[in-house]
This record gives sequence, C-alpha cells and structure tokens, in this order.
Amino acid sequence: MRSSVPKVLHRLAGRPMIRFVVNAARDAGIERIVAVVGPDAEEVREAAGDSVEFVVQAERLGTGHALVQAKDDVGDCEQVLVLNGDVPLITPETLRLLMRAHEANEADVSFLTAHVEEAGEYGCVQRDAQGSVTAIVEAPERNGAVEGPAEINSGQYCFRAAWLREHTGSMPTAANGEQYITSLIDLAVQEGAVLCATLAEESSEVRGINDRVQLAEAEAGLRQRINREHMRAGVSLVDPDRTYIDVGVSIGRDTVIEPNTHLRGGTFVGERCLLGPDTTIRDSTLGDNCTIIASTLEEATLEDDVDVGPYSHIRAGTYLCAGVHVGNYAEVKNARLGRGVKMGHFSYIGDADVGDGANIGAGTITCNFDGEQKHRTRIGRDAFIGSDTMLIAPVTVGDGARTAAGSVVNRDVPAGALAAGAPARIRRSGGDR
Repeated sequence: MRSSVPKVLHRLAGRPMIRFVVNAARDAGIERIVAVVGPDAEEVREAAGDSVEFVVQAERLGTGHALVQAKDDVGDCEQVLVLNGDVPLITPETLRLLMRAHEANEADVSFLTAHVEEAGEYGCVQRDAQGSVTAIVEAPERNGAVEGPAEINSGQYCFRAAWLREHTGSMPTAANGEQYITSLIDLAVQEGAVLCATLAEESSEVRGINDRVQLAEAEAGLRQRINREHMRAGVSLVDPDRTYIDVGVSIGRDTVIEPNTHLRGGTFVGERCLLGPDTTIRDSTLGDNCTIIASTLEEATLEDDVDVGPYSHIRAGTYLCAGVHVGNYAEVKNARLGRGVKMGHFSYIGDADVGDGANIGAGTITCNFDGEQKHRTRIGRDAFIGSDTMLIAPVTVGDGARTAAGSVVNRDVPAGALAAGAPARIRRSGGDR
C-alpha cells in the first residue's frame, strides 16, 4: 500500500476493511472470532470491533505461520473458518455457501475458488480429468504458464479442526523462510484427505487488496452494492455512479438523491427528502420532507420539513426544529433554531438558542467568542433580527423584540422592545409597542 497505515485499516465506504471481514463472519453465524495481528497493532485491535480475540504473530513469516499462532486459541471447536483481513467484499452468503459445502461433503479441507480473466498474483487451481483438485500452482511457480481466464484459489478456507491440528506442523518452509496455508491443500491431496473446492458466484467478492488501485476498485464495487440496496428499498439515485453512501447509512423511501452527494458515517435520512446536488452529510439525522441543496451538514439534527441551502454549512451540535429555513451562504454551529425560524442568507448563528418563529435578517452574526471563551446568544420567540445585526454574546433578545438594521447589540433587549444603533439603544419599549 506504500503507507504508514496498516493495510487492513484502509477504509472503504467509511469503514476499515478488517471490520467488513469480521462482520461478514459474524453475520454468517460465526460466534468466536480470533484475529492474528502484529505486535504493534492497537489500532487494528480497535478497528476489529468488540468480542474479537487476538493472537500476536511476532514475526511475519507467512499465512501458514499466522495460522500456527492461532491453532491453540480456537479451543475445542469442530470446524475452523480461515479468512484474510484484506478481502473486505466477502459476503455472509458466500461464507455460508463454503461452510455448507464443507459440512455436506464431510470434508477435511475446503476452500473457495473463483473464475477470473487474469490470475495475477493468485494461485491457480489444477484439476484432473474427473474435476478433482490436484494442486494449487502459485504465481512464482507458474513462470507465465497460465494466461487468460483461470480458476484461482481465493484464500478462504474451512478445516476440520482435528485434521488442522494434526497437519499444521507439517507445512513446509518456502525458500524465503515463510509458510503458506496453500501447502495444506497439497498435503490434503497427497494423503487423499477429503478436499472440497467451492466456486464463488462473484469473483469480485473474493479479490484481495494489495495496493491503492485495488483499494479504489473495491471501493467502487462496494458503493455499487450499497447503492443498489438503497434503490431496491425505494430510494431514487439520479446518478448512482456519482452518489457516495457509506456503509450503515439509513435512508427512507421516496427520498431523492442528486449527483455528487456524499452521505457519511452514521447518517439517518427520513422519507421524501431531497438531497443534493453537491451535498455532504456526515453523522447527522434528518426527519421527513427535508431539502438540502449544495450544502454541508456535520453532526447535526434536523426535524421534519427543514430546508437548507444552497451553499450553507450546518455544523456540529446544531438542532433545527420542524419547518426551519436556512437559505444560502449561511452557517449554524452548536445552536438550536426553534420551529419555523427563518434564516435567509449570509448569516452566522453560533452557540445560540433561537425561539420559535424568529426571523434572522441577512448578515446577522452572533459574536460568540471574546478571545478567551465562547458565550451563548438567546433570541426569543417571534423576534425580528434586522439585517447586519451584531449580537455580542452573552446577550438575550426577548420574545417579540426587534433590532434595527446595522445594530450592534451588546446588552439585553427586553421582550417586545426595539433596539437600534451601534451600540444599540432601546428606542421603543415593549409597553410602547
């Protein structure tokens, strides 16, 4: 990968690739998962998720050597499923296919194969006239003998645990000092053990990732899979090839997603929403009937019937109640806007609480930072904030109060009052109104 990041931590659709493998095994019915990791792999341990056990391979001496490190930790199970951490597109259905074939044939060794256009770095499966597997020919041993379509060993195995324990000590050591799991297939052929090769229906599922090109190809395949699932569930993607949805994102039916939209992290989108084009939403919750156009949402919550954009930024900690309108070139941060608040354009509302029905005029800014700490602004129900108003926090504008255009408000404005000027003065009391 030419990276300081361990390969299995590289992300696809928002998730490290090792998590895909762990989840596929768990969804296939595997209750106990043991991961073989290097000596300095705290990040890998964290990425693998809860309930995963770990075995340390102090020296990286091949896949067979890694398996030896784990053989004493699998307990008294009857069958062992062996997976590679860099094959993230494997599905639970394909793993169940392998396990069912293994058990149905009462096999000692089973493995997945796939038909590919070019074998590349994979070992090729050799069969006799009756179709039985006779050998796995690795890439260094082929010397270009295999060209064009081939059946490859994809690297997912089932072993009868007793057979595995008997034979791990018999794996030969290659010239480079490493041991490989594939040598166990050769041992099974030599001694006439029951060997079962199961063909994967989709070769793309079982391809490993060894460089950035393959990472990008896997990402594209995964996103196609994700997008198809959402479309089949009732979501409209105007251009699926330019729609980017992370694993775990939830989208309600009849929502329409325009091109160049990114839905990331733990985002939840309700029904009948319109998202995009050119929109990014991360770790946010949207109710029904929301419209987000050419804008960015991060760690925000929107109730029903909220519209944002174009070209606005809703930042972390923001809560927009039902019916809020945030227009173009606006920013909201760590603020709560009450029901029906209108914030048309060119404004910044940060660290604020805005009451129901308030109107925020163009150019309004809550001056929330005094150079040392942040302060909150409170705007009451049905207040009217005139264009270009500066609200110097901490400050409160009461219910039904108004500020004139261009005001600099550094003192509280009573309910119903009018404040105007720089600095603002109370021009009309609530009683006068």
